[in-house]
Amino acid sequence: MPADIPGIHHVTAISSDPGRTHRFLTETLGLRLVKRSVNQDDVSVYHLFYGDRSGSPGTSMTYFPYTDAQPGRVGTGQVTTVQFTVPAGSVEYWTDRLDSEGVAHGPPRERFGDTVVTFEDPDGLPMELVARADAPDGDPPDGPVPDQHAIRGFFGVTLSLATASGTGSLLKTMGFQPTRSENHRQRFRAGGDLGAVVDVLEDPEAPRGEAGAGTVHHVAFQVSDAEQAQWHDALVERGLRPTQIIDRKWFRSIYARTEGGVLFEFATKSPGYTVDESVDELGEHLVLPEWLEDRRTEIESNLPELPGAPREA
Repeated sequence: MPADIPGIHHVTAISSDPGRTHRFLTETLGLRLVKRSVNQDDVSVYHLFYGDRSGSPGTSMTYFPYTDAQPGRVGTGQVTTVQFTVPAGSVEYWTDRLDSEGVAHGPPRERFGDTVVTFEDPDGLPMELVARADAPDGDPPDGPVPDQHAIRGFFGVTLSLATASGTGSLLKTMGFQPTRSENHRQRFRAGGDLGAVVDVLEDPEAPRGEAGAGTVHHVAFQVSDAEQAQWHDALVERGLRPTQIIDRKWFRSIYARTEGGVLFEFATKSPGYTVDESVDELGEHLVLPEWLEDRRTEIESNLPELPGAPREA
């Protein structure tokens, strides 16, 4: 078997308004636009990547903003909550910040010893801030959130499943070991510093999720280049039907839909978002992989403006 996976690489969600999504991620949450590209499977749609200063694995929240997207339904067979790590002393800062930005949120509450603040993105995707004394220093971007309070990256994700056993077994194979549980929530934890938690909610009576704005498209986990092919074989051995390795320019990917219906990606940590832009210039230009460059004029003409983002040179 390949080595245990340390945690999440990125999470990709669907939204309905690229400008609104961009403002929320940068102005409210204080993340940085680290890659402005297109959905390589549908080049009429942006793929926008947000994260720390360099978009390090474990910090990258990405979006497909379909301007004609209908609202989805959060439910079983999906990632139903995206969780971010903030320092333990930052809860009051963040509740005040969300208030000042007009973002409704729940009161701070305890879960497994951590203080958690719940809220939603503009399309209704559930999100949480999880305050941790062991939050890494990280590499926060310049922006509206002071470094001492900045989001450090992912804490984890919550999966909602009608039946959890198959996905739970897969998570253990990946190196996420069960730790604590309460009510219908089972926590699995990996060994990394960021994105090391997957919470599984099992509820056979809950409604099935429907893809659309305000839902997660997939969650990606970090793997090494050397072991990615081994993960492909391990997924096949489990009876899943993974894709072949797909070159996404900034990482290479394998996709497989789990028994519970959630789409998992296994993405390499390299080469990273700085393979085609310097750290200082990340997000300033529309970047396309080489195999799409000959369609640049067509692609650019079909994309909407991205209000609030750096203007193209």
